[in-house]
Amino acid sequence: MYSKEEAKKLKDRFWTNFGRFLSLVPNEDGLKINWVNYKTGIKHLYFRMEADGKTAIIYIEISHPDQGIRELMFTQFQEYKKILHAELEEEWVWSENHNDEYGKNTARIGIELNKKVSVFKEEDWPTLIGYFKPRIIALDRFWSNAKYGFELFK
Repeated sequence: MYSKEEAKKLKDRFWTNFGRFLSLVPNEDGLKINWVNYKTGIKHLYFRMEADGKTAIIYIEISHPDQGIRELMFTQFQEYKKILHAELEEEWVWSENHNDEYGKNTARIGIELNKKVSVFKEEDWPTLIGYFKPRIIALDRFWSNAKYGFELFK
């Protein structure tokens, strides 16, 4: 078992390594990008990657505090569902009402790794990187075209 500080250091080291690994990969528009902290340009709309001691998940999070706007944003994503899934080459789980670990209501579109892995085991890092890399790059390809349909939420 790791102390809270040791766990934080291991997670930080993983994400730093992941960021370095992808640092030479430009985004769909050919620009340098921070893949770990992906900026959509839309407030309350995030592309997130998480890994813990049990699994990994990547998802789109819509966290607008106004439920009506959050629902509109989710509906807008539903309009792009076929394009998103075609880019990802897999279907993700759509949840219009998701409560995060703090009890905050959000909407999520994501997929969890169907394998037991731990960010605290360096031997699992290649599996985690292999899981996250193609999906965040595919999200970027999708977003390169779809972002214009979300400009009204800026």
